[in-house]
Amino acid sequence: MLREQFFAPTSRDAVAVFARDHLEAVASVRQPLEAYAREHAEFRVLPGRFMVIEQAVAMPRGRETAAAYMSRFIEEMKASGFVARALATSGQPDAAVAPKARCP
Repeated sequence: MLREQFFAPTSRDAVAVFARDHLEAVASVRQPLEAYAREHAEFRVLPGRFMVIEQAVAMPRGRETAAAYMSRFIEEMKASGFVARALATSGQPDAAVAPKARCP
């Protein structure tokens, strides 16, 4: 049973609280945890994941032309490989690009 919960505003802060307070476990974004584990042999990151963070775009209602353009643009960026390259370049090579969406 979880006795206490600690919250931190960022993933980096969560790892810092985990280390500073000698906590039993930390749940956070995988990349900061893996970076910490590379530098601390006594630390391990469990395989798998417990959630998926879906990214999305929002805009005001009534802007159908803009929404259609944005949807097409996003699909173009995914299809061209731009999104996959950006994820890999930013240190997230295991992040998956979403499947093609229906454009309005």
